[in-house]
Amino acid sequence: MNGLQPFAAVDIAHAISKSIRTIAAFFLSTAALGASNKPNVVFILANDLGYGDLSHAGVRARTPHCDRLAREGMRFTDAHTTSSVCTPTRYGIITGRYNWRRKLKRGVLWGLSEPLIAADRLTTPKFLQQNGYHTGVVGKWHLGLGWQMLPNGEKRQAKTGPTKGDGWQIDYGKKVSGGPLAIGFDESFIIPASLDMFPYVYLQNDKPTAWATVTKAFHRPGPCAEDFEAINCLRDFAREAGAFIDARAKERDKPFFLYLPLSSPHTPIVPSERWQGKSDIGKYGDFLMETDWVVGQVLKALDRHRLAKDTIVIFATDNGCSPAAKIPALVAKGHKPNADWRGHKADIFEGGHRVPFLVRWPGKVAAGSTSGQTICTADLFATVADVLGKSETIPANAAEDSFSFLPALLGQAQANGSPAVSVSCLDGQGIEPLKEAIRNQVWDGEITSEMLEVMINSRHQEALRRAGGSLQTAREQLRAGTPLDLVAVDLRIGTNAVGEIVGRTTTEDLLDSIFSTFCIGK
Repeated sequence: MNGLQPFAAVDIAHAISKSIRTIAAFFLSTAALGASNKPNVVFILANDLGYGDLSHAGVRARTPHCDRLAREGMRFTDAHTTSSVCTPTRYGIITGRYNWRRKLKRGVLWGLSEPLIAADRLTTPKFLQQNGYHTGVVGKWHLGLGWQMLPNGEKRQAKTGPTKGDGWQIDYGKKVSGGPLAIGFDESFIIPASLDMFPYVYLQNDKPTAWATVTKAFHRPGPCAEDFEAINCLRDFAREAGAFIDARAKERDKPFFLYLPLSSPHTPIVPSERWQGKSDIGKYGDFLMETDWVVGQVLKALDRHRLAKDTIVIFATDNGCSPAAKIPALVAKGHKPNADWRGHKADIFEGGHRVPFLVRWPGKVAAGSTSGQTICTADLFATVADVLGKSETIPANAAEDSFSFLPALLGQAQANGSPAVSVSCLDGQGIEPLKEAIRNQVWDGEITSEMLEVMINSRHQEALRRAGGSLQTAREQLRAGTPLDLVAVDLRIGTNAVGEIVGRTTTEDLLDSIFSTFCIGK
């Protein structure tokens, strides 16, 4: 038997399984909601905020507005990102797909990186546009932009001071290509990437709001607009998000989608003067509180226009807390940013990708409720489609890795959840070199999730048993002498129960350990 044939069968089974779940979800959701229901959707994404960083998780920082969301909505306790770093998670939210289906197999983009999302790809905002929504994004983009360059290879010098970093060759008077407006947003107010990645400028509706004329450093020195300061970003994002809601409130017959990816509490950790000293755990706690304040400003805008009951508000984060926050020092003060989960941002353990996930939808989602269902940030696409009763309209080549969690929100039995969540980390940690070798040597195009991803998690035995056939096939292939680069198996290492196998150096040893640990395939 050809070594790749078993995966073709898995792919077909995946398609059939997802179709069945989609049909089931359609009948469940339309019965509860009515197909014409079109609530507004606000998705707030914090940056490097851990599972334990919100005060309702029992830690030291005070986050009353996120606590309000938990009190008035549902808290998911087993939510995960598709990666333990920024860009891949954002790609998953916008497209409903894993990042490794595209050219980004590892790591993150930079401020000068080319657009990651193809203009012809159906995205979450584009899907909502097609269904009558007005869409907007405010915040940190980090998905690449097609900068326009000055003619004849010109590079400008800083207006004053040294000329450092890259980006002086950009024509900041021209619109970028491949930005938010190209992939489904009607309007935008963004920064290109993280606040430690140049160029440091705002872009409104895909055009820089000012030329980068000086060098500034929020860790990495580079071209910056003269009046741009990292310390002001949360204030500016809150203002623009509020203005977006104010404008949309004037057209109440047209629903809106606001994607609000914040730049905090990612480095540089720069709480504004108003928030400095507000917490008792230092600057990181202050920055958490200011991040929560932005959430409060959004809720206030919805309340101001009496839009709360017509709006789904989701709060999540792109990965776990970063070591840059000085986690040991925070723990010593009684604050555990990633709760008791092992690991942190950029690695493969739970602390890197298990995140807060809050959903408020008055009248539909029970106040003060919790769900232990395993969900993923990439599930946004399928969920909003389910809310609209439009799941069946998603084409087969879109949102391949997105599964609706609407039944969980409505308190119904889950009929369409994903049996596995794929998680990648920043660089070669533990088994990551093996994963990258498999992906880069064999697959240079589309990859199905079942083909590459097997969830290894002692708390999800049934999901693991369903994946056992693929694992068994892979092990048999290896023992038969099939080259490593033809065995397409990606392993998700989750809990401490299997943490000890991370240090193994060969695929067969890993497989043997997994089979032995879970008594599968014997």
